[in-house]
Amino acid sequence: MFTDGRSRRVVFLAHCLLNQNAISDGTAEVPAAHREILRTVLDARVGVVQLPCPELCCLGLDRGDPKGGERPVVAENTRIRRAMGQPEASARLRELTDQVVWQIREYQKHGFAVLGIVGVDRSPCCGVNTTSDQDRELPGRGVFIASLRAALESAGLTVPVIGIKPSAPEALDRVRSLLGNEVCNGDSTHTGWRASGGHGPVLAGVSEI
Repeated sequence: MFTDGRSRRVVFLAHCLLNQNAISDGTAEVPAAHREILRTVLDARVGVVQLPCPELCCLGLDRGDPKGGERPVVAENTRIRRAMGQPEASARLRELTDQVVWQIREYQKHGFAVLGIVGVDRSPCCGVNTTSDQDRELPGRGVFIASLRAALESAGLTVPVIGIKPSAPEALDRVRSLLGNEVCNGDSTHTGWRASGGHGPVLAGVSEI
């Protein structure tokens, strides 16, 4: 099964890496997508799975405040983080988390290598090493990454995760390092969650890549 032309290798990328039009007002760095990151993945013959944008799906394109882009980024991010904790947004976030975990389980069940998840640091939702809270950028995870961590751990799935700042000089090297590690092969004895990229915590007792 699945012995056709596909590579059987996939990586999950934060939504905004592929679609800057979904990002919160005032924070887009490029017109459409971070081309070099996408090119790096495709050149490695790895399939791209675009994560849902939790902020867009839970709060809307304007994140519930048309004037949000007038605030300093970390202040608006802090407001977004608080809004994501409201009951309706929180329930939607759980649905999005379940959808991603289901996809990962399906790939692993059929022997595909899920090479990892790439989040975006400083994000209130998709930060891995840093997030935004208290009107500052702080060490810690965004609410979506934290939700994924808990759900994957509960499901007994092991997936490496890195956080990048897409325009930072080291971003491509971190992505290349992730792509060089075929970690998940559907072995149900593997459990936990892995954080890599040279920064951030090691989660669920699994060593860094």
